[in-house]
Amino acid sequence: MTDRMEKETERILLENYEKYYRLAYSYTRSEQDALDVVQESAYKAIRDCGKVREKQYIGTWIYRIVVNTAMDVLRKQGREILTENECREDVSEPSYDRLELEEIMDRLDGKEKTVIVLRYFHDMKLEEIGEILGENVNTVKTRLYRALRKMRMELEGGRR
Repeated sequence: MTDRMEKETERILLENYEKYYRLAYSYTRSEQDALDVVQESAYKAIRDCGKVREKQYIGTWIYRIVVNTAMDVLRKQGREILTENECREDVSEPSYDRLELEEIMDRLDGKEKTVIVLRYFHDMKLEEIGEILGENVNTVKTRLYRALRKMRMELEGGRR
């Protein structure tokens, strides 16, 4: 069984390498760091694939590994991932009409950013995102709408 899971894991990793790279890059914004995240994630996936009970969940399980590994890399580098209760307060407010999407997304907490990236950059369904994050669909919906509202406020130039 473990040998079949390992082969299935390797197949999924190879077929989806570009997706995993783009996901990692959306967090690290560095080609080298994104490559490191994907490599470390692949290692973890192959090492631990025997823990996955059902073959159909390997893909979402690997996405979870990539997200968690990318967040670990950011923490180790001292690059902060905002939690839900924190917000970034800049002493001098930048001109919001110059902000790019990346900068706005950096103001989201880690889970909100993950939901946005998986939903809009990887075209995943809310149910799949819930599986990756280990949360129910209603929680994912709440995070998505909260993140979109925050982004809209930033784009419109209004902060509350």
